[in-house]
Amino acid sequence: MSDKMFFVFEMIGIVACAASGAIMGMKKHMDAFGVMFLAITSAMGGGMIRDVILGAVPPIAFIKPIYVGVAVSVAVIMFFIHRYFPKHSWERLHDIVLLYMDAVGLGAFTVVGIKKAVMLYGFTHLFLVLSTGFITGVGGGMLRDILAGETPFIFKKYFYACASVIGAVCCMALWNLTGEKAAMLSGIVIIVSLRICAAHFRWSFFKYKDEN
Repeated sequence: MSDKMFFVFEMIGIVACAASGAIMGMKKHMDAFGVMFLAITSAMGGGMIRDVILGAVPPIAFIKPIYVGVAVSVAVIMFFIHRYFPKHSWERLHDIVLLYMDAVGLGAFTVVGIKKAVMLYGFTHLFLVLSTGFITGVGGGMLRDILAGETPFIFKKYFYACASVIGAVCCMALWNLTGEKAAMLSGIVIIVSLRICAAHFRWSFFKYKDEN
């Protein structure tokens, strides 16, 4: 895969996760700085954790400011749309936009994490590749939710972590069969589809139920 295509996958993840972070910040009635900070954290958090684990330091977010710039731009756009769009109409879209942006970000960043691990270590350590994809996918969202005072989606939302793991396994399995580009696209489609279907049909993993 060319560097340009890899960059496109990263940008898809950054835009989607920044949008989800901005929406979360607005739902929590944060000011413009808070919305931007949450957008950056959501977009960059998983990648920074990934780079530290892989020893690729300093993390790419600190080397190429374009990533932070894109996240800030998305946050500013979302903030002003929210500010000047009819309030009753926007509120109905909050959860829908958050779901779809979060699903796309989860899918894009999961496969980007796999690609980064394969670039550095190949498939010598399969668990490392799988874990890196998973952490890249869910890391930013976890930090976003913690900063917003929410229980992270990964611990409560329908089929969130499982979607990332299943998509990552499928992406890795297809890597040498179809080529990395097709494998990454397949991984994204699988993850996004599972997340949307899980939300629609209310799929979930086993949960503890308090009988009191």
